[in-house]
Amino acid sequence: MKPADLKQFKQRGEKITCLTAYDASLAQLMDSCEIDLILVGDSLGMVVQGEKSTRTVSVSEMVYHTKAVAKSCNQALVIADMPYQSYEEPSMALENAKLLIDAGAQMVKLEGGAERQKVVETLIENCIPVCAHLGLQPQKVKKASDYKVQGKNLGSAKAIIEDALLLESLGVEALVLECIPSSLAKLVSEQLSIPTIGIGAGKDCDGQVLVCYDMLGITQGKLPRFVRDFTAANSSIPMAIKAFIQAVKNQSFPSEKESY
Repeated sequence: MKPADLKQFKQRGEKITCLTAYDASLAQLMDSCEIDLILVGDSLGMVVQGEKSTRTVSVSEMVYHTKAVAKSCNQALVIADMPYQSYEEPSMALENAKLLIDAGAQMVKLEGGAERQKVVETLIENCIPVCAHLGLQPQKVKKASDYKVQGKNLGSAKAIIEDALLLESLGVEALVLECIPSSLAKLVSEQLSIPTIGIGAGKDCDGQVLVCYDMLGITQGKLPRFVRDFTAANSSIPMAIKAFIQAVKNQSFPSEKESY
């Protein structure tokens, strides 16, 4: 799949499926199950490295994991997160994005809206496809209490809508919406021609993403309400992955109880 293919999902009304992967084995398995997108997420800082946030992940670590994932994918579109402080200004962003593309990513993902305009413009001018990320932005999280729903009041909701429209006008190919009210995600999705990928943003997004360790029942402790353990009703990892894909495609995931 190519980045330009993403709009076709939205045009034909087919939901997009996405899971994170950090290694070759899981990536190959997801690819064989026909997942649409694989995100090499900086969430690896927490679920692989055991850190308290994503902010410790380096560019070299993202390159390493992107290489491992990309070499195992034949059909899934591979997106790589640009880690914390790797895109503070345009020239830095371009240099680091090129490293991820050279490692096998077909698109890079970065957090933020209007404050990232120059960075986004530079990447797109240099033919690097961009996925943006609004709502809860994990790279801004410094403590556990910072993990909370965004866009709950009129001012913050308006800011998310304005950022989404700006990012689309700049040429981003897709937009991740994390931890925002489902009504706001629906409104944003309806106003954009590019697809939205939700995580804790309700069923009206154009696609859904989960951290693989969360949906495979590996992550311990209290999980966000938008997480569903797909191994609970399935006897193998491939069956759980296929169940996730089916649930997203038929819109039985996420449910109202798994939304805000």
